[in-house]
Amino acid sequence: MSFDSLGLPEQLLSAVREAGYENATEVQTQAIPQGLAGTDLMVSSRTGSGKTAAFLLPILTQVLARRASNPELVPAFLPRFGGRPQRGGPRAPRTPRANGPVVNPIGLVLAPTRELAQQVAQAAIQLGRGIPGFSVCTIVGGMPYQAQLARLRAGADIVIATPGRLLDVANTQTGMLSEIKTLVLDEADRMLDLGFIEDIEAIAAMLPKPRQTLMFSATFDGRVGGLARELLNQPQRIDVASAPEQKAQIEQRLHWADHPHHRAALLEHVLADATVDQAVVFAGTQIEAEQLAGQLAELGHAVAALHGGMPQGKRNRTLQGLRRRELRVLVATDVAARGIDVPTISHVINLGLPMKAEDYVHRIGRTGRAGRSGLAVTLAMREDLPRLRRLQAYTKEALAPSRIEGLEPKKPDPVVFSERPRTEFGGGERRPYGDRPSFGGDRKPWGERKPFDRDGERKPFGDRPAFGDRKPYGERPQFGDRPAFGDRKPYGERPAFGDRKPYGERPQFGDRPAFGDRKPYGDRPAFGDRKPHGERPAFGDRKPYGERPAFGDRKPYGERPAFGGQGDRPQAERSWDERKSERPAGFGKPRRNYE
Repeated sequence: MSFDSLGLPEQLLSAVREAGYENATEVQTQAIPQGLAGTDLMVSSRTGSGKTAAFLLPILTQVLARRASNPELVPAFLPRFGGRPQRGGPRAPRTPRANGPVVNPIGLVLAPTRELAQQVAQAAIQLGRGIPGFSVCTIVGGMPYQAQLARLRAGADIVIATPGRLLDVANTQTGMLSEIKTLVLDEADRMLDLGFIEDIEAIAAMLPKPRQTLMFSATFDGRVGGLARELLNQPQRIDVASAPEQKAQIEQRLHWADHPHHRAALLEHVLADATVDQAVVFAGTQIEAEQLAGQLAELGHAVAALHGGMPQGKRNRTLQGLRRRELRVLVATDVAARGIDVPTISHVINLGLPMKAEDYVHRIGRTGRAGRSGLAVTLAMREDLPRLRRLQAYTKEALAPSRIEGLEPKKPDPVVFSERPRTEFGGGERRPYGDRPSFGGDRKPWGERKPFDRDGERKPFGDRPAFGDRKPYGERPQFGDRPAFGDRKPYGERPAFGDRKPYGERPQFGDRPAFGDRKPYGDRPAFGDRKPHGERPAFGDRKPYGERPAFGDRKPYGERPAFGGQGDRPQAERSWDERKSERPAGFGKPRRNYE
């Protein structure tokens, strides 16, 4: 669809044509008309789908309308990003403010990273060039605080900021956000991942109501959905490829590496290709990015690192060097690479896979921009297999492994998903067990199988007749015609069960001899002949064991000598103090005197 049919003013349409845009994308076609109508939006779209223009053009339409009704609103033009470009260098020129009140911003865009915020600011300046006196203020961390504060005091139509720095500035400048009409949360899921949810809530509480809120996120599950319910008022849902479809102009390749040295050799081979115009290599951590950039520089590549731990000035100079084609290779982390829009990037190389499948989609979206073709190469090892499975489940596309002659992996490629086809009921063809046909492959379909028939002609199993040839149940001998149990032959010399005497001929319980009349066992007298318990000698009359006197003949306790055998005095006549004086030296530790 053409931009002319979206209801945009002519000044903005001219800027769109100058920027090289001809037809609106799907997300722009759906979001721009509703944004112009003042509707709150929840938008899910893939990277590179044109969502930046989808929320900037409605805000610029509001700016243009305010300028037309209040031409005296002309802000002071300070340096675009404020402050000195370099320490000790000349101060950037200032344009004096025309007569009239300072303009307050009516549009606020929050972005997760500094690079993305500056990328949105560049797009806003490009699309708003037809608006007289249009001004954009960027407030991000890593830049001089006082310069950004002075820039905001001078006035701006749109503020584009990261949540943390904006909250610091807003706390010192009361009322600066009092005229905001539209709030945009760009990549809201990423901002929540970075821990900005409390800052976003605090900023939203400073804004006037009613207002328009546009929320762009890859997903609206969990915390993102909760934030949307809190900030948005009866929003409209726009879902453009929620499970991202990769653009046809981006070719994707997967190379398996046996170990890190093998992966480094694959990376050097890819970068040596003459078709590489500019490449972005993604590393997992800031340390890996710095180390890899140093290694590639030693190999002669024009390379630089880009990550969140670098000063903002150095990050800006790195991006400028990439846009000016002074750098051929950029080694970046996921957060720092958000918002990079350089059309000359022809290759994206992943050293391993990111934790989130959405980050992979954002990575490869750095190439294939502005209608150009691109190549995304992933150099993976066995440890990346779980992430690859999550990625393929998210994109619903399989990455086919590729090989480079002379750098083939020695290990076999790991199996990402099972290749067996799935049947209608979710199962698959099982492997046959010996000559047994598989469950789903060799048997006839259900409709062609013969129904079960008792009189059928199934083949017998060995010498056993088939089930259908057996005699029917009615022709089998009845239970009464079978030989009785007692007519069977005895087992060995044992009489059959039926020849045994009936139970009634066995002697009754009362005819049996008494228990005491039974014969004794060996020389032991029978139990009944034993002497009663009362005639047994008392315990004290038993013979002593050896020379030890019987227990009953022992002397009483009081007549025994004291412990240690000293003296014949009974123990009862000795006091404790007398015993204590006779204790040998060293018998025990003396008690401590606490008096």
